[in-house]
Amino acid sequence: MYKLSRHQSRQFFFDTWHKYHHQELLSDMEKIALNIILLHPEYHSILDDTERYHDKDYPPEMGNTNPFLHMSMHIAIKEQLSIDQPSGIKERFNRLQKKNKMSTKQCTKLWSALLKCCGKHNVTNLHRMHQSTLNA
Repeated sequence: MYKLSRHQSRQFFFDTWHKYHHQELLSDMEKIALNIILLHPEYHSILDDTERYHDKDYPPEMGNTNPFLHMSMHIAIKEQLSIDQPSGIKERFNRLQKKNKMSTKQCTKLWSALLKCCGKHNVTNLHRMHQSTLNA
């Protein structure tokens, strides 16, 4: 999903959801996106209504979470872990998961909480939080 426009990125999620409901073949990236979509039932009604939500704005100052940004961040994190970039992140993530005896569902909840922070705090604060977690 590198360098997609807002329109293209959103269309990717709408198309993936449509293909899933019509039992159409999904690309590997669409399979990843679908798994994330299925983790977020609160976004299903949005994905069911392309016309209403395709161009909707989600200003964080109004307390809105942008579902498309949120799901895209999930994909980015999943990709980062799969390719171990930055180097060592996969091992650290697995170590923290094991240390805290976290199930996949619990990890998903943790990532969702972290992603919400992205909309409310700047990247520097998120980086500091990430660094302190890695040192735990």
